Amino acid sequence: MNIRIIRKGTIIKIIPYVGGLIFVMVLYLIAWPVPIDPVAWQPHPAPQLEGQYAINDYLAAVEIIGKDEGIGPEDVDVDDEGRIYGAYLDGTIIRFSANGENLGVFANTEGRPLGLDFDTAGNLIIADAKKGLLSADKNGTIRVLATEIDGTPFGFTDDVDIGPDGMIYFSDASEKFGVHDYRADLFEHRPHGKILSYDPASENLTLLLDGLYFANGVAVDPNGQFLLFNETYDYSVSKYWLQGPKTGTREKIFINTPGFPDGISTGSKGIFWIAMYTPRNADAD
Repeated sequence: MNIRIIRKGTIIKIIPYVGGLIFVMVLYLIAWPVPIDPVAWQPHPAPQLEGQYAINDYLAAVEIIGKDEGIGPEDVDVDDEGRIYGAYLDGTIIRFSANGENLGVFANTEGRPLGLDFDTAGNLIIADAKKGLLSADKNGTIRVLATEIDGTPFGFTDDVDIGPDGMIYFSDASEKFGVHDYRADLFEHRPHGKILSYDPASENLTLLLDGLYFANGVAVDPNGQFLLFNETYDYSVSKYWLQGPKTGTREKIFINTPGFPDGISTGSKGIFWIAMYTPRNADAD
């Protein structure tokens, strides 16, 4: 057996180098680059799930369509023949008959389609988180409408709705964080979202609002006077005026929602339906 004897003086000489190496490593870890630049934020206390927010079973009797047909269905829309379209995680848009029969894949964006809405010509307008604002004709052929504004690429094209005049309104949830990093937008809590419009006749793109906290669902008033949109990480719903003396202004109409507002759809009799994908979370607050 060989035994190596290290003299005391040798060890003492090594210690400064080891200490210096540890110091450098600590400095590196402190300065480790991270993708988020968070700010402090204190939301209103979450509403209690009671009264108008009490847990109920109103949706227990809904008819489920397309169960196990795909992963992550996000938005749905219906064409003029009553067929139903759903957008899935793998980029496919699946078409169903009015009674829920799977009619196969209508189109594949090869991205992450989130928002769907048909225009009057029968084209399916798609908000795709990865690909931007798209259009699919009746054969499912995809055409790109817009991917950026003023040289800034969309980061997270989220939802879309079409006004009675054919104008397309859509949200870019976050110009900084994409669909795979959506939680980072929550943790950072800086306003990276936008609401935009696209005129299919002129192909002009207009920025309506920016500085939004994860701009999500968009829904246009049937008369075209205003649109509503959700700010998921602000727990709010706002109205943006498209016509009248308040044109171009916004006002919050629902503050401190009991959950994370996601999609929003125009219903009948002036009702707007808001989907909240989960109740408020104390850790997130």
